[in-house]
Parts: sequence; C-alpha cells; structure tokens
Amino acid sequence: MKLVIAEKPSVAKSIADVIGAAKRKDGYLEGNGYLVSWCVGHLAEPAPPESYDETYRKWTRESLPILPDKWQYELKAETEAQYIVLENLMHDNRVASIICATDAGREGELIFRLVYEMACCNKPTERLWISSMEESAIREGFQNLRPGSDYDNLYQSALCRQQADWLVGINGTRFFTTLYGGRVLKVGRVQTPTLAMLVDREEKIRNFQKEKYYTAHIFMDGMDAATGRMDEKEKAKKTAGACTNGQALVTSVIREEKSSAPPKLYDLTTLQRDANRLFGFTAKQTLEYLQSLYEKKLATYPRTDSQFLSDDMEQTAKDVVRAVFNFLMFEDGGAFAPDIKKVLDSKKVTDHHAIIPTMEIAREDLSALPEAERKVLSLIANRLLCAVAEKHSYETVRAEFSCNGQTFTVSGKSVTKNGWKFFENSFRHSFQMAGNQEDAEKKLPPLCEGQRFPIIKTAVNEHYTSPPGHFTEDSLLAAMEKAGNEDTAADAERKGLGTPATRADIIEKLVKDGFVRREKRKLIPTEDGIRLTAALPDMIKSPKLTADWENALVRIARGELGQLDFMADIRMLVSAMINAPYEVSDEQRAMFAPVKESLGICPHCGGNMVKGKFGAYCDKKCGMSVARYYTTYFTDEQIKSLLAGEKILLKGLKGKGGKPYDAYLIPDGTEEYHYSKDGKEKSGVQFKFRMEFPKKKFPGGTKKK
Repeated sequence: MKLVIAEKPSVAKSIADVIGAAKRKDGYLEGNGYLVSWCVGHLAEPAPPESYDETYRKWTRESLPILPDKWQYELKAETEAQYIVLENLMHDNRVASIICATDAGREGELIFRLVYEMACCNKPTERLWISSMEESAIREGFQNLRPGSDYDNLYQSALCRQQADWLVGINGTRFFTTLYGGRVLKVGRVQTPTLAMLVDREEKIRNFQKEKYYTAHIFMDGMDAATGRMDEKEKAKKTAGACTNGQALVTSVIREEKSSAPPKLYDLTTLQRDANRLFGFTAKQTLEYLQSLYEKKLATYPRTDSQFLSDDMEQTAKDVVRAVFNFLMFEDGGAFAPDIKKVLDSKKVTDHHAIIPTMEIAREDLSALPEAERKVLSLIANRLLCAVAEKHSYETVRAEFSCNGQTFTVSGKSVTKNGWKFFENSFRHSFQMAGNQEDAEKKLPPLCEGQRFPIIKTAVNEHYTSPPGHFTEDSLLAAMEKAGNEDTAADAERKGLGTPATRADIIEKLVKDGFVRREKRKLIPTEDGIRLTAALPDMIKSPKLTADWENALVRIARGELGQLDFMADIRMLVSAMINAPYEVSDEQRAMFAPVKESLGICPHCGGNMVKGKFGAYCDKKCGMSVARYYTTYFTDEQIKSLLAGEKILLKGLKGKGGKPYDAYLIPDGTEEYHYSKDGKEKSGVQFKFRMEFPKKKFPGGTKKK
C-alpha cells in the first residue's frame, strides 16, 4: 500500500475521493491500495532555547548568542494526536512507500519532511505536485509522481528559512529586551524591516510642512484652463483679473494616440493588493478566502509569485476563459476574441502558474459561496478576461492658451477603443463601485492653433501641498515587494521582503504585537513601534539585507547555493548584532519600562496602587499593599472595590473550628504592621476592616422567630 499525506483534512478528503480511498478510519482514509492521512499545518516546530540548556530559561545578555549546533524539534501539543496517527501509519507494515501531498511549495515541503524525520521513517517517498484541486489535476498528478529526493533542495531552503527566523528572532528579541530592561521587544528577520518602512513613512508625514499655493483659471466653451503653481495669491488674482472679459488664443495643440496594455494575471500579492483596494480585505483575509476557493476546486494554487501560465496550458486557458465569460454573464461583450498567447510564458512560471479560476466555475452553484469568497473569485475571473483582451486605446490632447502674456493649459482625453477596460468597468458596475477617475473621459471641443475663445469667467483656486499618504495593505504589500530592489542584482531570482505566502502573516504579527494599528484601511505604527524601531540597529532594519536573504533561499531551492554557507552568514550576523557596542541611557530604558495596571488610589498616601504578582502595591513605595485576607487572596475586581471604599463579599472563609462562612469586608482606614519572619523584620501598611455577615435566608422566605 501507499500512504498519502496531505496538509489538511479537506485536501486529504478530495484526494481520497479521486483515488478511491473511501473507508473512514481514525485519522485517515483507506481503500484501493492507499491510506490517506493529513497533517494539521505544522505538527512539529523548533524547540525553545531551554530545550538545549536549562540556563536559557532565564533571559540574560550573558547567555547570548544562542546558536544550536544540532537543531531540536518538538511536537505541538494541540496536534500531537494526529502526529501519532501519522507515525503509526508510516511504520505500518502494509505501507511500502509514502506520497507527500502537502501544499506544493516551500512550507508544504517543510511540514511533511519534519514529520517524516521525527518519525524516523526511511521508506521511499514520492511527491505529488499540483496547482489545482480539480479531479483531473489530481489524476494527472498521480500519473506524474516524482521522486521525493527531487525536492531535497526545496526542503533545505525551507529549513534555512525557519532556522534563520529562529536565530534572528530569539537572539534579537532576548538581546534588546534585556538591553533595555523593560517590555518584550520582538525582533524578526522580515518583521523588523517592514516595521521600519512604516515608521519611516510616519516620520515623513509628521515632519511634513504643508505649503499653500494658487492657480489662476480661465473658463471658455466648457474648458477650464489653468496656470502653473503660484506662491503668491495677489499674483494669481492679478493674472486672473487681467483676463476677465478677454479672449484666449490657442498657441499649441498636442494630440497623442496612447494605449494601455492589459494587466497581467494575478499572483498572490497583486490579488491581495486589489482585494484590499477594492473590498477592504486584509492580506490575511484574502489568502484565507483564496485557500478556501482552492480547496473547493474553484481556483488554482494560491501561494504563487508568477503572473503567467505555462505554454502547455493554452487549451486549458481557452476553456476556462469561455467558462468565465459565461459565469460573469456579459450581455454585450461584442466580438470577444481572447488572445491566450499573451498570458503564456513557461520561462516566467516558477513552482506554480498564475492564479486563475478552474473549470468548476461552470459547474458549481456559486450563489452558495460566502460573499467574500464570491468577491475574490469574481476578481480572479475578471482579471483573466482583462488579461486576454485587446489593449485599451485613447487619444490625449494638451492645449495651451495665451491671455495677457500668461500661459494657461488644459488637457483632454477620449477613448478610441475600450478593449480590456470593458471588463474592468463591467466588474466595477456589478459591485456598484465608482469608476476610476484616471480613466474618465474629458473631451475637448475641436481645437487648432490660432483659434480664439471668449473668456466666460476667471477664478483663483487655493491649494496645499500634500504629505505622503499612510500605508494601506495595498501600498505596503507593493513596498514590501519592491523593498531593497534598487540595491539588488537585476537577475536576482526573488526580490523584496518576505514571499507572497508570508507577507500577510508579517502584517498580522505587527498588529497583534501592538507595533502597528489599523485605522480603517490605514496601517499606522504605534508609539511602541516607533520606539522599537529607534532602538534597533540598521543591520536588522535593512530591507536590502532581508531581500538578499530571500533571494539566497530561492538559490538554495534551485541547488545554486549551499545551505551551510547561508546559515554561516546568518550566524555571523547574529553574533555581530549581539557583540556590537551599545550605550543605552536611562532615558532610553524608560521608553520601554513596563506599563503597570493601576487598580486604584492608595488610601494611605494618594499614590497609585498598581497590579503586582500578588495583589496591588503603592508605586510611591509608602508600604501600602492589598493582597489577601488571611489565606484568601483578593481578585483584581475585589481590590478595585476595596480601594474605592466599597465592601466586598468573601465566601468560604474558615472559622476556628474549620466551619466555612461568608462575610462582607468593609475598608475602615489603614494601619501599619510590623512582624518578624525567619529572623527578618517585616513592616508595611494595610487596610483595617470591619466585618458584616449576610442575612440568613430560611425556607419559605421568612425569618426564624
């Protein structure tokens, strides 16, 4: 028998349906010579530092850098049961070989290999590599299984990515946290330079000094012609006033025939950008919706960085275009003759081709899809039609007018062939979106040099220079994709920060850790994020360095770079980061002092009663503390009530004979206390309490007489 291991239960079920493994077992499916089981994401993960040495449990600068010689892994507690199922299946005597059917990418390979190695399995492996969950794609994939060893370099690349992230994250986070002596300062190989870009943009916005300027306008025959920028309002008013009731002479007319090529097909990043811009979806949400569409067999593999299809997909593309056209139900598509060859280029297809719908789009009841998934599928379908349509052609006109020695200009635009814009405009209309302002037609009357036009009215408009805009997920994804590109070799396999598959998680992590906040569609660094970036050295904030690493990981996957060389560079960088001289002032340390929760006002000195490990204490160190009544510890809410002068109910107190009782405690001023313990003198300030007992209730609701 052959054991097939997928990445998720839903994918395993789809594969089992195709290959005939229909019998349900505990954690797997069986039938037709196959056992089909699944991982649940990453079952194994790098072990924490204390697994290597117990002394690492405590964070100290002296223990750094932590550079494991032999990496250790451990199981995730919440998925250990499924690992045991897989381990038993791998060692089942019925199993002769194993098929890796996890997602066909770097992380999918890592998920399978770590389980395979932890189980100490040595049975031969094969690789299922597919870009669609359609039945035909699965069958074709099983007919073209490749030896697992063909993907050894991909595994090494994934392992290097994981280990580099661990080394930079663990060492950087521990080092800067202990250096500044306050809150945890999280450092990441991709996260940190991404945060630095957000902070740099925020500083430009905060430091921006807006400037006022003016333009003078003349209006004639439906045209609004304007001067260039004028810094003085009086000059603009004088210019406009000199043309009042006058005439304007056409001195120049420049006409140009222009065209806009169809957009390329979607890769993951461009899809995430459009979904954010048009629907407000976060990058993480778009990936989740797309993953669901992939598992429902409606879209091809999500985590791709290619915008082309392979040359052998010409007929498939034609069939899908026809199905998509019918799905979108264009009533007036005209004589649509798709140019499929524009989207075919095997040289530009890496592990996976561009994201397109599958033929299932013609067979499924798409009205049953969740709204968000339907929107994403519509985006993908519309982009396919746009990509194979004709170019969009238009004419631009720029005319100059002269009036009283001053030049005024006006621009116009008229569409000569709508081309691919027909599909884009139809898509916007179907989702009731406003049209793109840049595409709006602005027709001018017939113009030629020497014409004169009477000026109907004049005006002066006031303007302000604008600061750079805050990043949205759309613009941040674009910036991450381009980060460091100007310093990266033109022939680099991959550029930018992270990969299409990881960028969404990086953004979510920054938000979750409190370094970035979402404000509608804007991504704005928090004060903690700004302070963290200021504290970190350039070597780990550099987009170029991280972009170089991403390119190196691609080269490892291609067998062009040894993983030992890459990891040696990472270890050197970590050591340099730890051993570099740093001087941190008390003021800098204060930036990251832990924020202590206030539970109320100190009844003894008026200071703040802040939450401690047990109870609360006065931050003015007057000695006041509130923690317990005998052996019963107060909750935070009870402490707040006591500090507000309110009584609290304690249940289950023990009397002298051990009999339980309930009582109200009422704060009644404070008192000092002194006692000796283990030869040491203890003193402080505590509440004085009065005690009340709840009224007893008797059967029937009456008091006993």
